[in-house]
Amino acid sequence: MKRLAAFLGILVYAGAIGFSEEFVLVSPGGKAKVVVNVDKQSGITATCFFLGKEMTVLGPIALETGDGKVFGESAKVRTVNNRTVDEVIIPPVAQKRKRIPDHFTEMEILFREPFRLIFRAYDDGVAYRIKTDIEGEMIVKSEQSAFTFPDDDNLFIPTDVSMFTHSERLYQYMHLSEVGPDTLSSTPLLVDRKDGISVLITESDLEDYPGMYVYGANNKSLKVKFPHFVLKEKLIRDRNIKPVEVADYIAKTSGNRYFPWRVVAFAAEAKDILINDIVYRLASPCRLDDTSWIKPGKVAWDWWNANNNKGVPFVSGVNTATYKYYVDFAAQYGIEYIMLDEGWSKPADLFEINPEVDVPGICKYAQSKGVNVILWCLWNALDKDLDKALDQFKAWDVKGVKVDFMQRDDQAMVNYYTKVSKAAAERHLMVDFHGAFKPCGLERTYPNMLTREGVKGLENCKWGAEITPDHDCTLPFIRMFAGPMDYTPGAMRNSEETNFKADFIRPMSQGTRCHQLGLYVVFESPLQMLADAASAYLREKEIMEFLSAVPSVWDDTKPLAGKVGDYVAVARQKGNEWFIGAITDWTPRVMEFKLDFLPPGTYKLIEFVDGINADRYAEDWARKESTVKAGDTIKIKMAPGGGYAAILK
Repeated sequence: MKRLAAFLGILVYAGAIGFSEEFVLVSPGGKAKVVVNVDKQSGITATCFFLGKEMTVLGPIALETGDGKVFGESAKVRTVNNRTVDEVIIPPVAQKRKRIPDHFTEMEILFREPFRLIFRAYDDGVAYRIKTDIEGEMIVKSEQSAFTFPDDDNLFIPTDVSMFTHSERLYQYMHLSEVGPDTLSSTPLLVDRKDGISVLITESDLEDYPGMYVYGANNKSLKVKFPHFVLKEKLIRDRNIKPVEVADYIAKTSGNRYFPWRVVAFAAEAKDILINDIVYRLASPCRLDDTSWIKPGKVAWDWWNANNNKGVPFVSGVNTATYKYYVDFAAQYGIEYIMLDEGWSKPADLFEINPEVDVPGICKYAQSKGVNVILWCLWNALDKDLDKALDQFKAWDVKGVKVDFMQRDDQAMVNYYTKVSKAAAERHLMVDFHGAFKPCGLERTYPNMLTREGVKGLENCKWGAEITPDHDCTLPFIRMFAGPMDYTPGAMRNSEETNFKADFIRPMSQGTRCHQLGLYVVFESPLQMLADAASAYLREKEIMEFLSAVPSVWDDTKPLAGKVGDYVAVARQKGNEWFIGAITDWTPRVMEFKLDFLPPGTYKLIEFVDGINADRYAEDWARKESTVKAGDTIKIKMAPGGGYAAILK
């Protein structure tokens, strides 16, 4: 459905001192409001409100071009256009839900100078973007803005050391006033207000432009910062291409264009973040005519477990026999894909194939079993021979590529993501970006780009102890808000807090077995990995009852409970079945949920719960089965670092 109508919530007045104009935009349900002030002296600012309370002030908003013009300084309004949109987005690849309501009010302020500002107000967030109207090419020297908050609240912020980064950071919890000029952070980040409202900052529709970072001023403001245009690069080892010389500007781009959305989202309760897909709604619509070939699913993955399979009649490793073993496992349990990660070719040369790995033979064997293959590659190796390599993958009947080690989001690298996604789509190949920056909606524009890393995920258990249940309970409210995340769950070696040991060859996870199962419902990724060895899963038939059944995309999502860093519980629907997932930090919890999200009827409830001794033996778990009705209340008990997973049939 679609409805366009004039929006009348606009006020314009001249201030008593000097001259200023004020414009008000209210969201369709009245929950959010933006008050835009255009002042000759102080510039353009916008104050954002949610539930009648001031959330943040945006700006001053300005864009400086290479010829010295600063759009936003002494700006004069020419006209204002307004509209209301009420439609439904049907994503080619569902994520939180298969029907996304897109209901917003929009205000476009056109200035006498060749630029305009567009503001949107949704009931769960607001956003603005700049549009320039200049013929030919334009250099952007800088973009200026800030997020100023009314109180010195706490925030969860993914601090980093530079913009050459995998964007795999822990979230620091600090006061806004503690964020100084040397505190660099990527987005998204979350402001944790004293009244319980969460405010999230990020961006959407990032294209032909560098990614946004923030830094502080030791007050209540966060200012924006961008990677500069790269002039020279240096190759370190075979995969790290680091900028060594940059220009004094951030982008060289078309002068007639829309710039990325700057997004401020709101949640009255933390659990409401779990259904906020404003980043997807703001992104450019799908550019593919045919998306029927895009198939999300689960992936049997080799790298995390170091190809360590036991009880097999072959030498397990990066070789044909091992990958056929993964194919057999995937076929037995309906797992759609297997991954050939690093080692199938020389990393720097995709055409120098490891003689121990018969890639076309593995692909043919997989197809005979109803399984498909995804290949890993370094981004620079792929970029060197992009068309030739993708054509070869297509000839082998590979279905996707995992592209790794980009570690940047300057303008050229952002463009690389678009180039690869487009070129892959032309050959009906799906894409998984690793060593990546956060999602900004590209999965809507090119839905074959199914997932990406940009998250401190389970791989870190191989070399450190930072992936804790507390960290897992933070990700759904911040990083996952931006879009799908390839965290790679599924560890079958599980440890209590005191017994954990990092091991590259035989890795384990912190928290219980059911914590790992719960992640498959809590975490979103249309390509969802099974990180452990095939032999480990084959010994766990009841665990595979759940892992073979759980989908990687969803028809609907119902948040049940959540507190950032402490716990999260969610119910998700796929067809006639519902799944429930819950995880907790190191605090044991008892939680009750009413099954009022279910359609009327009687259901078989299959539960995977922490065992009675899971507090001292994290791999202890139990399977339960019962009959429930819609509206009944269920009680779950989670051990320290615990979790819960259930299927409602």
